[in-house]
Amino acid sequence: MKAQTKETQAAITPDSAIEMLKEGNERFAANKKADRDLLEQVGDTASGQYPFATILSCIDSRVSAELIFDQGVGDIFSARVAGNIVNEDLLGSIEFACKLAGTKVVVVLGHTACGAVKGACDDAKLGNLTTLLHKIKPAVAAVPEPSDAGLRNSGNIDFVNAVARKNVKMTIENTRSLSPVLKEMEDNGEIKIVGAMYDIKDGSVTFMS
Repeated sequence: MKAQTKETQAAITPDSAIEMLKEGNERFAANKKADRDLLEQVGDTASGQYPFATILSCIDSRVSAELIFDQGVGDIFSARVAGNIVNEDLLGSIEFACKLAGTKVVVVLGHTACGAVKGACDDAKLGNLTTLLHKIKPAVAAVPEPSDAGLRNSGNIDFVNAVARKNVKMTIENTRSLSPVLKEMEDNGEIKIVGAMYDIKDGSVTFMS
């Protein structure tokens, strides 16, 4: 499999970009990775890069976007931060990726058993992490069930995963509201901004409708 070129990137639509990611994850989950020469791709991309997707994911060591979507050198921009939240720096990076470098889809990728989400559920406090987890707290509050305070913590994995899904959706909402650049591109059909969840147990990614 060859690296993306200006021509191949231009031919990709937001919908086909999502399909390429889905197909890549299917290969990963089936342990049937595409045949590619990564060093050859290093050479092919030395004079320029033409990625087709931008993935905003968690820093979790089990959730490497390039691996779980079976992509090679120069295929995707990977932005990573605990809890896959957005701030000005991340939004600026994603704006660069879409507006200037031509990616066709932004995927906000959450995952099951997320440590950052667990920390937010437990109201954990630790240095600068406290400020980061505060950005996830609205997702915790937005999940109504269970109402029993004793079950709204990291010990309840179903609650944790529900908060993780809600956090993905709220990150998408924040992306649209805080980045007029990306909102305009999406409104014009140039990109799509979508959410997805990675299951750390089986390696599968489920895209949200």
